[in-house]
Amino acid sequence: MGKTGLTSLELCAGGGGQALGLEQAGFDHQGLVEIDPHCCNTLRFNRPNWHVFEEDLETFAGTPFKGIDLLAGGLPCPPFSKAGKQLGKADERNLFPAAIRLVDEIRPLAVMIENVRGLLDATFDDYRDYISNKIKKLGYKSSWRLFNASDYGVPQLRPRVIFIAIRNDFANKYAWPIPHQKSPPTVGETLYDLMAARGWRGAPEWRKRADDIAPTIVGGSKKHGGPDLGPTRARKAWAALGVDGLVIAEAPPERDFIGMPRLTVPMVARLQGFPDNWIFTGKKTPAYRQVGNAFPPPVARAVAESIANTLIKRQLFRAAG
Repeated sequence: MGKTGLTSLELCAGGGGQALGLEQAGFDHQGLVEIDPHCCNTLRFNRPNWHVFEEDLETFAGTPFKGIDLLAGGLPCPPFSKAGKQLGKADERNLFPAAIRLVDEIRPLAVMIENVRGLLDATFDDYRDYISNKIKKLGYKSSWRLFNASDYGVPQLRPRVIFIAIRNDFANKYAWPIPHQKSPPTVGETLYDLMAARGWRGAPEWRKRADDIAPTIVGGSKKHGGPDLGPTRARKAWAALGVDGLVIAEAPPERDFIGMPRLTVPMVARLQGFPDNWIFTGKKTPAYRQVGNAFPPPVARAVAESIANTLIKRQLFRAAG
């Protein structure tokens, strides 16, 4: 989709997965808010023209952005993740209250928030209702939906929850995006050229073995050392694809390498649906965390396009009326 004339503000932008998807859907970013300096460096490196605010969302003022079309963001996942204690609203990292405050200050035409599948667990039923009711009082119709990245061409099993809210006078025109009919490529098909980049003789056989999509890529914990592809169960799933998930490699395997190869940051980024020209700056560990925590751009694009189509159709209808 080309330029739509629609504007957006991105919250908790991270390494740019959702922001890139929105850009591909034709949205013009008026600002991106992110507290992590590594992520901010990546955003500025790839898009020097973007206005990146290296600030805490809790204190970020939304009033200068009043009237933008879309308020979007990938809020912190730990409060709702099965990998954590699932403290929800009691977790100090929960930023839904800050997001709701910004909706009130900005009053966009639409809201799009991404989070982990755990948010749909029964234990959070009341909190989801609370969020929906707060948004309803501000004049929006909202809904929650589970998405699988593999349904939108991403070679990875990555379930994510999307919350959409559309202003009441636009809401009747909204329709969720339709999953792709074609299956995504396998890990072997996706990464073969990168695995073979240094002439590794085992690359053709590895491609045959890596004949399925990837398990969910994890972000790497700041509390537990460097980057890896997840706990023991996840590493077993990677091993079935011929990948050593213990750590992320600095470079592809050499010509005479024997054994299971490890993924590099660019390889993981491609599995997340990033284009190869999107560069994650900094050293391996912070770069990998940006990739691992990202919202796949193809999924963000699909949802953002569905929002853009709704807003454009409604505006055209009004102009014709």
